[in-house]
Amino acid sequence: MLSWMTFFPVIGALSITFVPKDRKEIVKTVAAAAAAVPLILAVQLFMNFDRSIAGFQFVEHYEWIKSFNIEYFMGIDGLSVPMVLLTALLSFLCIIASWKIDKACKGYFALFLLLEAGMMGVFVSLDFFLFYVFWEVMLLPMYFLIGIWGGPRKEYAAIKFFLYTLAGSVLMLLAMIAFYYNVQDPVTGGHTFNMLHMMDQANHGGILDVANIRFVIWMALFIGFAIKVPIFPFHTWLPDAHVEAPTAVSVILAGVLLKMGTYGILRISYPILPDQAVNFMIPLAILGAINIIYGAFCAMAQSDMKKLVAYSSVSHMGYVLLGMAAMNSTGINGAVLQMFNHGTITAMMFLCVGVIYDRAHHRDIDGFGGLGLQMPVYTSVFSFALFAAVGLPGLSGFVSEAMVFLGAFPVHRTIAIVSALGIVIGAAYVLWMLQRVFLGPKNDKYDDLPDISARELFTLVPIGLIVLLLGVYPMPVLDLMKASLNHLIKVVAG
Repeated sequence: MLSWMTFFPVIGALSITFVPKDRKEIVKTVAAAAAAVPLILAVQLFMNFDRSIAGFQFVEHYEWIKSFNIEYFMGIDGLSVPMVLLTALLSFLCIIASWKIDKACKGYFALFLLLEAGMMGVFVSLDFFLFYVFWEVMLLPMYFLIGIWGGPRKEYAAIKFFLYTLAGSVLMLLAMIAFYYNVQDPVTGGHTFNMLHMMDQANHGGILDVANIRFVIWMALFIGFAIKVPIFPFHTWLPDAHVEAPTAVSVILAGVLLKMGTYGILRISYPILPDQAVNFMIPLAILGAINIIYGAFCAMAQSDMKKLVAYSSVSHMGYVLLGMAAMNSTGINGAVLQMFNHGTITAMMFLCVGVIYDRAHHRDIDGFGGLGLQMPVYTSVFSFALFAAVGLPGLSGFVSEAMVFLGAFPVHRTIAIVSALGIVIGAAYVLWMLQRVFLGPKNDKYDDLPDISARELFTLVPIGLIVLLLGVYPMPVLDLMKASLNHLIKVVAG
């Protein structure tokens, strides 16, 4: 099942190359069908996943490159299932949201499907080499999607994204090679990229016995993942990439790609270098607090709607870091739930920004006013997304943020108290934007703007229902994660 989920989008991308370029509707239909299959499989996986098992399920394990013990090794646990669901859902909805793309239509949708395959592969890989391959596969489609279909400064944003991510990849590559030569397969005695063998400290030896070297390897991995999150001060590529990217690419960027950084820390850094993870708890909590406060203040200063949402993502990923740094069940479960919730909430926000940009052709917050009278349905949907981002009780963001603070408070009390200021600042910039865009006197310039369309609502309503459901009853996702994340805490903290 995992292979079909990963590679069916590739089949869709290849199929698109055989469609005549003037048959754009067929291209889009093939792309939607190719993205629908992983979504259907992801729902089946969600239904059939055994929540009582902490280990990996739906495992696929074959030899790949025997001379280097590289394996085609896939499997999922409670950490990866929510990310797989998120990837499949947002990829499908983003293809629907991209229906108006007519420029180089075949290339856009083929690259989008390749991007989905790369993202899916990262979340299901259990061989570090395979993980790295999928990690790199994502890079090129994203570079071209920003660089070709982006805004006026698309080349600058695409190159900046590429260079930052590539720098992180090189550091990850060095760490991966160090692990390979340090870890032995307990059966064959050869070096291995098998992550499960790497997680067993009994298989470690040689160079990684020295604490200073383990710290260097930890930092190399951490910077590689921190760029993707992004963690301050490695965040500067994010606003440019978001502002220049087309709407659907911004959704994927914030909804899925940012999660890969925190996923990598939890999947690789924590279990393979548990001693360094414990030593790094306080610095990680401090970085989380900086992300929360700094991102919120930057969001407040923005006049571009998309930049505001981008900086709010920097702030909200800080909650994930704070929960991870708590190193207890409540904190880490809250962190992973926040990864999922932020993916859905920020997707709604970027899709809403795209709706108004398609009509007004700008995103200047001060350029609007009184849109609530002109576009009442759109105003309701966007307000819902913004209140979810603030963490309004009854919506999903509240549950995950509350769990993060409940987990962090006993361990990092002062840092948690300081971080709580981010909630107040977040409410301030959200309400200020609501007031300037939707309330007040109507701007006559936009008297003819049509309200949100049925196709646009189709992309927003499913996400909104998930945000509402998890805000009232979060157990469907918490039950998925609990056993695996508690086992992870046991491995790391003992």
